[in-house]
Formats: sequence, C-alpha cells, structure tokens
Amino acid sequence: MDFLPHDYAVIAGRLLLAALLSGMIGVERESKQQAAGLRTHLLVGTGSCLMMILSVTGFDVFIQNDDGTIRYDPSRIPSYVISGIGFLGAGTIIVQRGSVRGLTTAASIWVAAGLGLVTGIGMYYVALLATVIVLITLYVLEKLEKKYFSFHRQKEILIIAEDREDTFEKISELFEGSGIPILDFQIESIEAYSDRKVSSYIIVITEGQLKKEMEVIKALQCLDFVSHIKI
Repeated sequence: MDFLPHDYAVIAGRLLLAALLSGMIGVERESKQQAAGLRTHLLVGTGSCLMMILSVTGFDVFIQNDDGTIRYDPSRIPSYVISGIGFLGAGTIIVQRGSVRGLTTAASIWVAAGLGLVTGIGMYYVALLATVIVLITLYVLEKLEKKYFSFHRQKEILIIAEDREDTFEKISELFEGSGIPILDFQIESIEAYSDRKVSSYIIVITEGQLKKEMEVIKALQCLDFVSHIKI
C-alpha cells in the first residue's frame, strides 16, 4: 500500500472537517467549563472519522485480491464506535444527592462521534446539518430552559452552624421569608470542627432565584451561630 494514497486530499478533507465540526461543539461545552470540552470532542470526532475511513478504504488491497474467502463488512468498525462511545459519555455523568449532571455533555460526545462517522463516510451535508441542529440545541435551547424550565434544576447550599435548639428553625425562616421554599435538607454532625459543637446543614432549593439567594446569604452571615456558607 502506498504511503500517499491517490485520494489523500479527500481523506485529509474528511479528517479536517470532522475535527472542525466536533471542535465547534466542544468549544460550547468548554465555555460552560464541562469535563468534556474542546479537546475531548475534537479527538472523539476525529477518531471516529479516522475509523470510518479505515472501514471504508483501509481494506482495498484485500478486497482487490479477494479469492472469494474474504467477506467485506464496512459497518463493523463504526458499530464498535457507537457501542464504545457510551462508556466515555457515562464518565461525564455525575449523580449526587439525587441530582444528575453531565447528561448534555454525554449526549454531545455521542453526537460528536456520529459527526465523525458520517464525515468519514463522506456525508458532508448530513454532518453540517447535524452540527447546526446541535449548536442550536446547545446555545438557544439552554436560554429557553433557563427562562421557562428553571424549576427543574436544584441548587445546594451548605451551611455550617453551631448546634442549637433553634438553629434549623432560624435558617428555614430566612429562606421562607425570602420566598425560597426548601425542597429538601440534610443535617450532619461535624466533629472537631472548632471548640463548639457544630453541624452541616445542606439546604436544597430551586435554582434561578439569584437575587433572593443573595438576600438570604447576607442574612445568614449576620447570624452569630453560622460559621461557614458555601453555594
């Protein structure tokens, strides 16, 4: 097999286009400081394209010398990519106290792999159209979610305070007084934190109420039995 194939320009164009399209999605994820960002998406898309090119053109020599015993199946390698990419996507998903994060990043990784595959096979229009759809989904729909569907997301506020009979009562009154309902809470004792007996209060609230949250935080800071607050 020659070092420089006759269709080297086509192969180079497919690889560069796969890197460009996957990287565009990665830039958006990078801007959101997600674990899978530009480099991850670019590598996944380029790698998928490379495997697709291998599947389509890498066995030409064997096919030309086929004596009837070799069966050519270009779908094998892409099928391995489709099944294997799920493990990479699963690694970006975080489940903590009933809250799930990273699903969008996992899905975008999956799409980036698909972009690499279709670009590798030469379906440029499909790749471009899919990229437009994905970018609209990531950019535009995120704003619509924040405006209309913010009640689905939750935020945790960690408060370390001295153990008193009325500690939780005082904390909950501040939230309710500011119009922020407490969706869930968790109280854990902390040993050897200071010379006082303290506990951590994990308060779960609805995300998207920044102004009210800051009012509550300022009010909590004024309480003498509260020693630490983390959002």
